[in-house]
This record gives sequence, structure tokens and C-alpha cells, in this order.
Amino acid sequence: MFICQLFIVFLLLVGLECNPCQPRTFGEHNIVCVCNATYCDDLYLASNIAPNQAALYETNKNGARFQLSILNFSKNADPSIPVLSVNQSQMFQFILGFGGAFTDATGINIKSVTPRLQKRIMSSYFSRKGLQYNMGRIPISSTDFSTHPYSYDDIAGDFDLKHFKLTKEDLTLKIPFIKQAMSLSNEQILLFGSPWSAPAWMKTNNAMNGKGGIKGNPGEKYYKTWANYFIRFLKEYEAYNITFWGFTLQNEPTDGCIANFPFQSMCFPPELQRDFLKLDLGPALKKAGFTPENMKVMIGDDDRAILPKWVDKILEDPEAAQYVSGVAFHWYFEDFFPHKILDVTHGLHPDVFYLASEACTGSYFWEFPKVELGSWDRAARYARDIIRDLLNWSIGWIDWNLVLDMQGGPNWVKNYVDAPIIVNVGTDEFYKEPMYYALAQFSKTLPRGSYRIGFKVSSSDALDSNLDVAFFQTPQNQVVFIAVNKQNQSVPLTLHDPHKGFLKITVNANSIQSYVW
Repeated sequence: MFICQLFIVFLLLVGLECNPCQPRTFGEHNIVCVCNATYCDDLYLASNIAPNQAALYETNKNGARFQLSILNFSKNADPSIPVLSVNQSQMFQFILGFGGAFTDATGINIKSVTPRLQKRIMSSYFSRKGLQYNMGRIPISSTDFSTHPYSYDDIAGDFDLKHFKLTKEDLTLKIPFIKQAMSLSNEQILLFGSPWSAPAWMKTNNAMNGKGGIKGNPGEKYYKTWANYFIRFLKEYEAYNITFWGFTLQNEPTDGCIANFPFQSMCFPPELQRDFLKLDLGPALKKAGFTPENMKVMIGDDDRAILPKWVDKILEDPEAAQYVSGVAFHWYFEDFFPHKILDVTHGLHPDVFYLASEACTGSYFWEFPKVELGSWDRAARYARDIIRDLLNWSIGWIDWNLVLDMQGGPNWVKNYVDAPIIVNVGTDEFYKEPMYYALAQFSKTLPRGSYRIGFKVSSSDALDSNLDVAFFQTPQNQVVFIAVNKQNQSVPLTLHDPHKGFLKITVNANSIQSYVW
């Protein structure tokens, strides 16, 4: 018994995964990790790594899930293998964090399983043995991932918002799980809100979906009321001891410019957002005591296709720009709008931050099934997008729904998609998809306050277009090297740290690797 206890202590000290993945296959290479009321795998970081060693965490197509190995630095390099030399003096953007969205669907799905399993789901995301998420997106009223459209004030003509109030969805599906996440996290969870639509009576089409925007013009009563709607939302959550770090002006503001758009949306072009900021929202925030120091206002919150023109139009006006802290963006159609657009936009507007605010797989009409259990391809897409966003100035990466059901919902317009955790109510278990572990490679190894740093390559052809790599430095002065290899062949490399020596590595085929020293 004593020997067993010592062994367990040893595992905890070195950070080995005490509870490994319990795999279940859904076709070749389609592997999920199963969690139930009595068992769930844990993700731990190694500790007390020797000065001449590095910890490697790997997730791959063959079934490794955040698997730990210990490697040793050497004094010499193999001249036949390309060398990547870290440059800690070249520092780029800081890393703020990683997270997901507290949608109604997430709350419904968590509540659908037994209390013990609910705790395991939340722990899998927010505790030290999970992804250690430190950010969260909160829809301001309903989205398509609600059971029906609703706002916080459906009384027409209520310009004073006397009837404004949070709904049962906030009180039962969002706030309880936000608070649970806060209690599980060892650091502050930064929350930001996003509206999908104003109340129908404020809009030109008198509906929360379809083609329509706010009635009238910025500076007039409808826009003033919409500005005060934001303030009321923030204050109502404050009454529940939930403080927001920021919010976006509008989720996908181009959606509501499309005729017959199926779910909650609002057309909000940049010219109107610019004037709304300087005439209505900015002054309302200032009056309520919200400043850029304590409330981060983000523009964009749509696909990279709107960049940089959208940002140009708003930030060219100094009166509007004074209220803007950042630019949010989504990943959709990621292959059509290259990540380099972020670098271009940052070059034009370097004084605001850039944050990837939404992503999911299974969203395109040609993708079936919507929930593809164990899909490695979807994990690889996540990993490639995250690393390319980070290589192009993003300070973090926010996933869409935290938890969905086996269908990819609920969603009131049946716009089903996939998620990193899928619940199976019939068996009272949940599945950690490969996407979950792709996120772990970043969220676990890049704590808040890390910086992307520079590197140089000894050979110009060392890095293939299907191999993405990046270096970071953590607040603990550790170096983190992350590699995403979408190729079917392994790539030998040598990492060089002038303070440590050389680390000979193999970036395995179809793998995501994080090296920490």
C-alpha cells in the first residue's frame, strides 16, 4: 500500500496523466475519450523538469491525447537536420487566453446529465486538470443556439427600458455555469458579451431575424436606447457578481444585411457602427463609469473577409476610435480568407488588439454529419487555425459552444454544428472530441501573459506549408514551441536555445506537439 501511495505521489509530481483517455472508436482513426460518472481522463502539466530537459505534449491521429514525454538537450546538433533557433529578444503580441461560449445550448446540455457528470464537464474546461480556459463569451440574449428567439425587453416603445430584465435562460442556463467556471479556475475568467439582435421593435424589419437594422439614425432615440441596452445588460450581470471584461458591438454584422437570414441577426455596417460609437454608445459607457481600462469594446466579430476595410472605416474617426480597444474576428471560410489579412490589418492599426472570437466545425451546408465523433480532420483544422491566428497577432482563441448534444444542438433553426465536448444523455456520458485535445495543446501550455517570440530557420525549405510552428515565452520564463503537422509524414527538426543547447525532435505525421522547457 505504501509503495502504491508513493507511486501516485510521483505521478502527481512529474505531472503524468493519472487518468488516461478511455478511448472509443467511431471508424478508423475516429477516436473520442469517454467520460462518465465514475471516470474521466485528466490533463496535467509536468513539473520539476530538469534544466537540461524539455516536456513534450502530443496529440495525434493515432490516438495520443496530450501525451507526455521527456526529452534531453544536447550540446551538439546534427548538421543534416534543419535548426530552428529561438530569439527571445524579438517579442510580438501577448497571449490573453482561450475559452468558449456559454450559450443556452451549452447550459441545456450540461443540465441534461447527472450532477456528478455536470461537474466533470465543467472541470474538463476550467480546472487545472482540464483545459484551464480563462475566457468566456456570453450571448447578449438569444442566438440560434437557443430554443426560441427572445430579448431582454420585448415591450414596443419602451425607450426608457423600464421592462428590461434578464430571462430564465440567463438565470438557469448561463449564470450558474459561469459562476461554477469562476470557482473552478485558478485565475480570473475574462468574460465578453456579444449581441445577435436588438429587440424586434427597435429594428427596421420588426423581427429579430431576417434583413434589418436599428431604426432611424445614430444619435436618435432608437440608437440611444440600444446603447443603454448594453449598459443595462452589464449592470444586471453585475448584480449577480459577474463582471464583464468587454463586449463586441455585434455578432456577424453582415448577417442581418442578407434577405431572409434564418436566425437572430442585425445589419450594422461600419459607417453606422462608427457613428453609434461616437454619438451613443461611447458617451453612455462613459456616463456609466465604463472606460477602455475597465471595459474593452471590440469591433468586427465577423469573418476575416471584412478586414481591413471595416476597421479602417471605424478607426479613421478619432471620436469613435477612442472607445475601441480591439478587433474580434471569426474563422469561417478560413481557407478563402488567409490569416495574413490579420497581419495586414495589424500593420495599419497596431494600437488595438486582435482576438479570434468564434469557431466551430460542421457549420457548412456540405458538412455531414454535423457531429462527427472522433474526427481527426476537425481537430487538425482547429489546431492549424489557432496557430496561424497566433502567428498573425491574435491574443487568444475563443471556441463556439462549450457543449452540444449528439445532433449538434439544440438549435431553434436546426443550424447544428460540432463541439469539443458532446453529451450522450441516453448513456449519461460525454465524449471529448479530438478538437478538445487540439485546444489543450495551446490553452494548457500558453498561460495568460505569455508572448509570441521570434525564431530563425537554418534552411529556407525546412518548413512545409502543411507544417506550422511558433515559439512563445511564458510569464514563468519558460519557452514553448508548438508545431502543427497536417502531413502524412514526420518531420525531423532541431530546436536551438542558446541557454540550453540543442533539442533533436521529430514532429510526427498528423500531430500537434507542444514542447516546454
